[in-house]
Amino acid sequence: MNPTTASVTAPTAAERIRSVLARAGSLTLTTDGHRYDLVGLHTVDSKGQVTLRLPADSPLAARTVSAPRGALAALLEFTDISPTPVRARVRAKVTLSGWLALADGTENDADDSAGLRLDLARATLETGEDMVAVGLDELVLAEADPLAIEEAAMLTHLADAHQDMVAKLSRLAGPRLLQGVVRVQPVALDRYAITLRCEYARGHCDLRLLFPQPVHDAAQAGAGIQNLLAAGRNCPHRHPTSSRP
Repeated sequence: MNPTTASVTAPTAAERIRSVLARAGSLTLTTDGHRYDLVGLHTVDSKGQVTLRLPADSPLAARTVSAPRGALAALLEFTDISPTPVRARVRAKVTLSGWLALADGTENDADDSAGLRLDLARATLETGEDMVAVGLDELVLAEADPLAIEEAAMLTHLADAHQDMVAKLSRLAGPRLLQGVVRVQPVALDRYAITLRCEYARGHCDLRLLFPQPVHDAAQAGAGIQNLLAAGRNCPHRHPTSSRP
């Protein structure tokens, strides 16, 4: 493994956007003074292209078709929410802006639906730490984290059925972080680490526990957590989102 690969400990902003898109079941679309909350009406292809599937006679489809040059300026917002009950559940917001246009082949659809693709112009990722713009080429080349789809089920199972394991993981940070803690919950999981949220009477702190090596599926993630516990206090850790209150 080359040194550059070995030193990577977190997904890039482009990868985080692709992960949010991969697991998002809904989005908010704003265009032409109108706002829509769309649930289960979009797909994302292997290059990150977002396509909406709407009734052909829907107002949005009609506005897109009648827009100048058949392109309607649009803003799509995706909100990434922690699957576990924690404070400040919004983990990230992804905003995509560009133009909606009829997707290729839509004219020949026989199911009375219209495919509207988003021709992307700008992509941003907003977290609790900052907001960053991601280059379009970088976004096309990036891939979603291999745990993105399974993350919610894994975290909720850990929180609901293995609080003893969560407690043991939290103790890897040492006693200072746990002074005054009222609740610890798993809040995020990716191929590099599991993140716990330590909540206090006032404020919270995120503890990111790095796996010994990147994992690529749920089974490896489970083994990675067991390896963290076995390694004990010698495991690398950091808590980047906020400092101990």
